[in-house]
Order: sequence, then structure tokens, then C-alpha cells
Amino acid sequence: MFDRYATEYDAALSRGLSLSGEDKSFFARRRVEWLRACLSSSFALPRQVLDFGCGTGSNAPWLLSLLGAQRVVGIDDSPKMLEIARQTQASDHAEFFAIDACPAHGQFDLVFCNGVFHHIAPSQRAPAIDYVFHSLQIGGLFAFWENSPWNPGTRWVMSRIPFDRDAILLSAPQARRLLRAGGFEILRTDFLFIFPRILNWLRPLEPFCARLPFGAQYQVLCRKPSH
Repeated sequence: MFDRYATEYDAALSRGLSLSGEDKSFFARRRVEWLRACLSSSFALPRQVLDFGCGTGSNAPWLLSLLGAQRVVGIDDSPKMLEIARQTQASDHAEFFAIDACPAHGQFDLVFCNGVFHHIAPSQRAPAIDYVFHSLQIGGLFAFWENSPWNPGTRWVMSRIPFDRDAILLSAPQARRLLRAGGFEILRTDFLFIFPRILNWLRPLEPFCARLPFGAQYQVLCRKPSH
């Protein structure tokens, strides 16, 4: 599906996100900053990161610079999106592959995934979770980010983005059930992006509201257990 949107992907996303007063880099950076804060107190920062559903590869710079990853591997099922990722983001520390060219061999410390599962048919979500599970080392972490169907701003933004209009959103409880069924241990769920730019003076309150289902997105952080 995304091949036909590849060349206009960033522009379409920017038009939708403009309602928030921010661009995609604001959200991309903030997600990784939040993840780093979640990891800093209890977990070693990951060295080998898989970006599942990487699109044009725009997460890679943040995963390398903010999270301190030594290597980022992005995978996607859109050849045209991958072509853009290789042209714009590939480096000695970032590579991009088709999913079938990157077998799941338990080689990653962390899998990062943002806004991918609402584009996966419900019947195919469990196999996608299984792939992620087997891509992780024992004790490896999965940072599962999704758009919250409970936030009216999320639905409004998605209605303005051509490739999001027919997406099937999943709530945080649905995501947790899916992840548990796939063998993951749930560590925490956080909601982020409550206030648009016009109310950015209220953003310091967001960490105190993260457990409440107000944000436009949520992260379920989970772990591949040792048993």
C-alpha cells in the first residue's frame, strides 16, 4: 500500500500533523526521549535496535543519537519507502531491509515500532508480534507505540492523512492483550502528546499524566522473558 505514497509520505504526514502545530520530527524525537527516560533507571541502553516498519527511516537518527544505539536496522514491506530510507538515512550505523531479508534470529536488544500495527490487518497482527518476539534476545525490550483511538485529536489528524483514513486502530488494552498472547511481559503503558503547540506551556505536566488515557499516542513497553 505504501509504495504509492512513498514520495509524498512526509508531505502528507506533515499536513495532518499541522493541526497539532508541530512537525513529525517533534513527535519522533519526543518518542525516543520518552523511551530513553523509561530505560534509564532500570535497563541498559540498547546497542542493537530493530525499527519494525521503518518507513522512510526517519527514526534512525534519533535512535542513534538520543538512545545511543550502535546499530539500527530498519525493516519495511514497501520497496519504495526503503529506497528513500537508504538514500536519506543509511550510514555505517543504519541499514534498511525488506522484512523477508531480515530473518528473526534473536539478535536485537530492542525493537522499536511506531504507528505500524493500525496498518496491519487484525488477522496478521499475531504473526507480526511473533516476528518481533523472535527478533529479540532473551530479556530484550519492545517499545510498541500506537495512535490512541480514545483521543479525538488523533482521529481528526488521521482523517486528514490519505494512508491513515482506513486504518484500524487498536486501544492500549487491545495492544496489551496482543502482546501478552505473543509471549511478552508488560512493563508499563504511557500516554503522550496531550497538549498541542498552542498549549505548550502545559507540556511539563505530561509526565504526571502519562498513566491516564489522554494522550494522542501510547507506548506499551514490554520484555521478552527469560522463561
